[in-house]
Amino acid sequence: MVTQKTTTKDIGFTHEDFAALLDKYDYHFSPGDIVPGTVFSMEPRGALIDIGAKTAAYIPIQEMSINRVDDPDEVLQSNETREFFILTDENEDGQLTLSIRRIEYMRAWERVRQLQAEDATVRSNVFATNRGGALVRIEGLRGFIPGSHISTREAKEDLVGEELPLKFLEVDEERNRLVLSHRRALVERKMNGLEVGQVVIGSVRGIKPYGAFIDIGGVSGLLHISEISHDHIDTPHSVFGVNDELKVMIIDLDAERGRISLSTKQLEPEAGDMLKNRDLVFEKAEEMAEKYRQKLLAEAEGKEMPTEENVEEVPSTSDSDEPQEELAATATTTEE
Repeated sequence: MVTQKTTTKDIGFTHEDFAALLDKYDYHFSPGDIVPGTVFSMEPRGALIDIGAKTAAYIPIQEMSINRVDDPDEVLQSNETREFFILTDENEDGQLTLSIRRIEYMRAWERVRQLQAEDATVRSNVFATNRGGALVRIEGLRGFIPGSHISTREAKEDLVGEELPLKFLEVDEERNRLVLSHRRALVERKMNGLEVGQVVIGSVRGIKPYGAFIDIGGVSGLLHISEISHDHIDTPHSVFGVNDELKVMIIDLDAERGRISLSTKQLEPEAGDMLKNRDLVFEKAEEMAEKYRQKLLAEAEGKEMPTEENVEEVPSTSDSDEPQEELAATATTTEE
């Protein structure tokens, strides 16, 4: 049997051809790409990653996580395979710089946008405070709670380490703004137990020319001057004093805007009773509130109200000539 010797000429494929073929099928990497990679070597302040490039890529420790990392072993293990973000072009040695932090950052913004769209309540620990408010982390992102949206009797600096329920006020990735509200979360939680037509006991927290703010179980609603009585009132100060205890009826709830509107006018058995016989108004409050609820139900069903023969007519809110410009107040918690 004759053995034929194979030569390079017979194959028709030179070393130059092989090198050209490698170049042809070599991956082309660009900043912004997300690629799979395997940890090739752990370094004191980073790691070398095999992503299929001619030279192992490098990820510095500060790019390993959205959170603080003191040692690369906290994030990566040898031979581990995962996704990496290409942060920069090749340097003079042909090496790319990678990041995990950028991937986490993009996914965190996507998640908080989803949470905001769902109007979700999130919880987070305060890690720092400043003159303007408090700082928290949501999905690894730094969030800010303005002082006006912190509802607590504690000093701001004492909040560090405390977990707070929060609602989203602003989510803006382009401006790197994540603003949250502790007050809105508390108001929503307490408003969930309230309903229109419900009679509640509250105390006068503050008095303004346009009405009184009433604390009802930890949230504040507005009793507008036009909803105090069917009789004319010059100023709420002539009817109430701070800390007066009242029975009021809820006539409007706006959870999205955090507003509660209250009325004693709708609880008057006779026009002017809030001015002449407040005790009678409170005694008959549930009875009058039931008539109000029946009226709302009839209006919702498109029916006419029962006549005076079987039900006493409830005075209408439209009988008042008082201004209507401040019918609802932004509800606030009374823990401020």
